[in-house]
Amino acid sequence: MWAGSPRCDFLKTLTRRCVSATAGEMMTRFRPCIDLHEGRVKQIVGGTLSDDGAGLRTNFVSEHPPSWFAALYKSDALTGGHVIKLGSGNDAAAREALAAWPGGLQIGGGISAENSADWLTAGASHVIVTSWLFSPEGRFLHERLEALVKSAGRDRLVIDLSCRRDDDGGWTVAMNRWQTRTDLRVTLAALDSLAGQCAEFLIHAADVEGQCRGMDEDLLRLLGSWGKIPVTYAGGARNLDDLALAQRLSGGKVDVTIGSALDIFGGIGLSYADCVAWNRRKVSP
Repeated sequence: MWAGSPRCDFLKTLTRRCVSATAGEMMTRFRPCIDLHEGRVKQIVGGTLSDDGAGLRTNFVSEHPPSWFAALYKSDALTGGHVIKLGSGNDAAAREALAAWPGGLQIGGGISAENSADWLTAGASHVIVTSWLFSPEGRFLHERLEALVKSAGRDRLVIDLSCRRDDDGGWTVAMNRWQTRTDLRVTLAALDSLAGQCAEFLIHAADVEGQCRGMDEDLLRLLGSWGKIPVTYAGGARNLDDLALAQRLSGGKVDVTIGSALDIFGGIGLSYADCVAWNRRKVSP
């Protein structure tokens, strides 16, 4: 790893968070995103994306290319953001974003042991995986996780545990664009069992994703009660107060991705500049 690289800066940020943790001052950070659908940057309401496109609800379609957003995040040193390919036809757009900031963004969507190394070579800091870890019926396949650790390396692997609410108030990981529930529940025991094979977790609360109606506070509390490796939450954040709420509910142990509410994605609840200012205030040397 080279000094001054985005990955190096990202690790320095995590080190500062760990130092703060010893003093009881963990800090929630804003993490940026680039969601790609049909080759364009979009914001889609969680759980409405399917293979046939029926019922799709889109909040925003950008006139800017993916590289514009990547360059923006690079200019503001926002490490740890992710590019998510929502379906087919997004590879070229994803590579464009990664080329605009080599080593500065994670990549997810269709990741497998067969292609993970290619995406890392293309400039991703980490690869993010969900559906490939499961059988078509939703059964978790431990051997696939082992293969991915070998191909990508534990320190460059993010496990996506994006989930949907269960009737009993818990959460189950959902794959295939959050349409198929799996046999893996989001529990403290599950986080413990997987933490040794990845660098961090990404968890979308699919039932509130893209709706700007508030976060899943119970899920944030659960994730904050764990906090053994970095965790990023996404779903429902509306304004700067929600970043402060995530800080309080998780004890600063969970970072937050905000999409549809941001002004750069057509939102009215929160300015991108305010999120940058939040990070600079909360994650200072």
